Amino acid sequence: MSYLQYGLSQAEGFIVITGDIGTGKTTIANSLLDAMQADIVAAQIVTPKLTPDELVKMVANKFEIPVKGSTKAEILNDLELFLTQLHQQGKRALLLVDEAQNLPLETIEELRMLSNFQKGGKPLLQSFLLGQEELQPILRAPNMEQFRQRIVASCHLAPLTEDECQAYIEYRLQHAGYKGITLFSMDAYDKIFVFTRGVPRKINTLMDRILLYGFLEELETFDESAVEAVVKEVADEMFLPEDKITVEEAAPQSDNAAKQTSTPQSTEGDTGSVLKDVTYYKAMLTELTDALDDAISHKIKLTRYIDKLLKKKYRTYVRLKSDD
Repeated sequence: MSYLQYGLSQAEGFIVITGDIGTGKTTIANSLLDAMQADIVAAQIVTPKLTPDELVKMVANKFEIPVKGSTKAEILNDLELFLTQLHQQGKRALLLVDEAQNLPLETIEELRMLSNFQKGGKPLLQSFLLGQEELQPILRAPNMEQFRQRIVASCHLAPLTEDECQAYIEYRLQHAGYKGITLFSMDAYDKIFVFTRGVPRKINTLMDRILLYGFLEELETFDESAVEAVVKEVADEMFLPEDKITVEEAAPQSDNAAKQTSTPQSTEGDTGSVLKDVTYYKAMLTELTDALDDAISHKIKLTRYIDKLLKKKYRTYVRLKSDD
């Protein structure tokens, strides 16, 4: 975090944060923005596959610069004027680009060109790039050397280790105000780590469900069996596959079957392969439909169960109040 704060203090170039889905890239960037100085004017964009021209328009729009009816050259002139005026006011601009792995190479190059805006040799725009791991090979491309030279700080967020996962959960519990006994056994922590693989977003989601389960079941502590019960429910709702068979694994088989025959008889073989694929996809869709039906049914049962327990607790509360 201190390293990224140092990069932000440089007021130039690019800061790059990469990581898997749910590892906290946006959270860290927002924390930096919350702690930044008042002299920074920030704009954030979440990028689909933008062309260079679309990127320029979006950046200008986020800084509240009118773009309707303007050419790209006019927008760039207005953007440079805006950045220069900020500089004259003792301020600077920061652009936060989320999901940057979606940007084509030419659009990333356009970002680099925007960083060329300077006043008295001082850059007028600094950019924050947040992206999944796919962003790394993009930035390593041979024609991205000029861009790489302008990176002032970068980091990759890996999932938490098992010890970090436990420390993360305990920290969040303490931050929420919990000061009681240890809630989770070591086996329970192991179960949580195995299911979430140390991804903070998955940990947060699972912990919400575990604590709700504990409230409904009136548990004071959680052992492995309690966590296992919640994990099974969540896994069913997330449609996690049991056999790990994917379409990608099946596809090469049909390709190989097509390549093995080059005689006139291959037409029949190809037709049979196509029919097998159709049958496979129909079966897969049927299984998906059944899974959706099961999930909806499970949600209804869970809602009724929670409603029943809440009514029971409310009646108990009313009775205790009346006894007082």
